[in-house]
Amino acid sequence: MAAILGSTLLWAAWPVSPLTLLIFVAWIPLLWVFNNCKSPALLFGLSYLHFLLWNLLTTWWVWNASLPGALGAFFANSLIMCIPWLLYFFAKKKLGRHIGYIALIVFWVSYEYMHHNWELSWPWLSLGNIFSQQPQWVQWYEYTGSTGGTLWVLIVNVLFFEVFYYYRRAGRTPVYFRKIAILTGMLVLPIFISIQILNREKKTLLQENQQAIRNVVVVQPNIDPYTEKFAGSVDAQVGKLITLSEQKYDRNTNLVVWPETAIPTQTWEHEIKDNFFYRPIWSFLKRHPYTYLLTGIDSYKNYGIEPVNKPASARMEPHSGIWYDAFNTAAYFNADTAISLYHKFKLVPGVETLPSFLTFMAKWFDDFGGISGTLGRDYSSKVFVPSDEYFKVAPIICYESIYSEYVSTYVKKGANLLAIITNDGWWGNTPGYRQHFSYAKLRAIENRRWVARSANTGISAFINPIGTTVQSLPWDESGALRQNIYPTNRLTFFVQYGDYISTIALFAATIIIILLLYMAIFKKKLRYNFKK
Repeated sequence: MAAILGSTLLWAAWPVSPLTLLIFVAWIPLLWVFNNCKSPALLFGLSYLHFLLWNLLTTWWVWNASLPGALGAFFANSLIMCIPWLLYFFAKKKLGRHIGYIALIVFWVSYEYMHHNWELSWPWLSLGNIFSQQPQWVQWYEYTGSTGGTLWVLIVNVLFFEVFYYYRRAGRTPVYFRKIAILTGMLVLPIFISIQILNREKKTLLQENQQAIRNVVVVQPNIDPYTEKFAGSVDAQVGKLITLSEQKYDRNTNLVVWPETAIPTQTWEHEIKDNFFYRPIWSFLKRHPYTYLLTGIDSYKNYGIEPVNKPASARMEPHSGIWYDAFNTAAYFNADTAISLYHKFKLVPGVETLPSFLTFMAKWFDDFGGISGTLGRDYSSKVFVPSDEYFKVAPIICYESIYSEYVSTYVKKGANLLAIITNDGWWGNTPGYRQHFSYAKLRAIENRRWVARSANTGISAFINPIGTTVQSLPWDESGALRQNIYPTNRLTFFVQYGDYISTIALFAATIIIILLLYMAIFKKKLRYNFKK
């Protein structure tokens, strides 16, 4: 029952639920299980059940887009989540309860960092994402990134459990009340600090808004990705995008943003300028010569027959023998037909890429609607800079927007506007698209940048640098939005120094693991009694 209760609390607290406060007690049931159960096998079973239920309840909608992606997210992710908790069990057993708490925190933070940076990456359920529904609580993300939220959640849960544990053993002693005071401080102080930062940032934002003279237009065409998008008329869809753009266009419009894969035709990258379906786009830009267009496209790069240095993602066309790469691409156009391209770097496992250690499952993934070969990718983030250098745009494609440290690399390279282009219609009218939109608020806070979000079926929006949604278009509605934006070049502490909390946690986790191995191999007791 404790495992079920814990997963239910996590689900109940998760965006887009308003019950965010439940996250501060959601781990207590699992802590209770690990404090009372002595069998590693039983602990593994209970913790796996806990994490599987949490994954199913919170991200069941992944099934709508991809069966392989869903199975991976549910079963593999739940298995990986058990690892830091089992390591916590052995650390607590060998080093005592208090060092065990520290071990749990650093192991979980290290796990989240790993899950942001390996081939089977799926950081959707990183604990720091929980506060996307309450951005006013975490304005200090500009210093810590979302990892700071993970740390806050873990510390408060451990303190809650320690208060409960101590009360059952000793009752209401002076030590018990000191623990209550520490817990209260850890719960309230970060919110108090956040409110002070928020008041400062509101003043800064007010001053910047008064200087904003140029605007951005985001478009939401609302085209069904399962039926109309790739089966309907390309001309009609491009025409709709242009019409919606011009409804909001004025002489101060500097940038127009269309969603991921907005132009539903496959094209070789060296033929974009001459592609028949792109002609209306060049005409649109010539009518508005001072405006730039950021749009998602499906692009292909030709490497020729038997290329010497082809990337691992390259595939061969069986009839011609030509090797090529397929990309999920962000394209940046202007009236002079200048073209800049960025290929999505953070690919979705099981949908856009298959990890190298799972290549033996490629045929199975293909048969069940997954990828047919891994998409190509860029080597790193890229910033689109116009000739006037006004809006230096970070082209963030869909899934990439949940990677806090990766998004900050755009800003470190000079981006003064975060543009998220996405097609959340694959998930249907489920919590998936609402969670994805909500996470964008955290990216705005971490980088202190405006977010211009263009989603095919919703939610398209403008989010200001304090994480407040200024304008939005709801699900299943076509339209466009226009927003005056003043671009800023200031760099937050998080942008400058990255995810330093995870670096510290990785170092501490390594030390604890080495210590445990030393004790296990040499069967020695440490001189200091950690169990006190």
